[in-house]
Amino acid sequence: MNSIPSTHLHSISDLGFIQRAIEFAQLSPPTWQSAVFSNILILILGSPILVTGLSLSGIAAAFFLGVLTWRAFGPSGLLLIAVYFVIGTAVTKIKMAQKEAQGVAEKRKGRRGPGSVIGSSAAGCVCALLSIYGAGGNTFYRLCELGFVASFCTKLSDTVSSEIGKAYGKKTYLVTTFKVVPRGTEGAVSVEGTIAGVLASILLASVGCLLGEIKVSEAVICVLASQIANVGESVIGAVLQDKEGFKWLNNDAVNVINISLGCILTILIQQFVLQNLLA
Repeated sequence: MNSIPSTHLHSISDLGFIQRAIEFAQLSPPTWQSAVFSNILILILGSPILVTGLSLSGIAAAFFLGVLTWRAFGPSGLLLIAVYFVIGTAVTKIKMAQKEAQGVAEKRKGRRGPGSVIGSSAAGCVCALLSIYGAGGNTFYRLCELGFVASFCTKLSDTVSSEIGKAYGKKTYLVTTFKVVPRGTEGAVSVEGTIAGVLASILLASVGCLLGEIKVSEAVICVLASQIANVGESVIGAVLQDKEGFKWLNNDAVNVINISLGCILTILIQQFVLQNLLA
């Protein structure tokens, strides 16, 4: 009787795990089990990309975010985050040597830790939890999904604006006085970075539309709110960050404020629009 090689048995076992993960991923509506299995599979297959933009502890935090997102909004929500992560990581790597020489580069070659992951996704996580455990029906769920998309549009716009400004900004201006300041100054903006940030927000909002998470009109609101939030974040950076009494206000804390503002503004504007249309 012929024996089956152990390597073949391992292959069969691996295929069985992948098949089971795919079956879980196809469950609708998503369950916690499908979320965990799907993210384990994504973690295994996507690890070469993940390690370029995240530390090991950052990957653990991203896994938690991925599970929560899948459970709340399914594959489309996770795909939106994937697009955000790829673009955000790519722009962070642009002209890294130049940024390091100028002292404005992200730490660890741009590999984000858990604080950065949480700071960038806190509002999205709140929206995801509310969509899962909230009792407001479909309208409430749709607002949570809109806030989720808006939070990542805001953060991606902020990241792209900052990184492109550091790399290509010819002049950077302090947002409160419009005086020319060195690149990397808290609260500084550049024309090049601002334009890139707007385009990034439009791109991610468009992805949200294509994935069926938001409507075109809601995408416009996301872009508008993200820019208002980013101006607010720049003002906070210029006026409060690193100032006496505000040493706790680090980049991660400012990120939470920024994305929360973008999320809340989007929901408020959407509600205002809906109330006026239905009036």
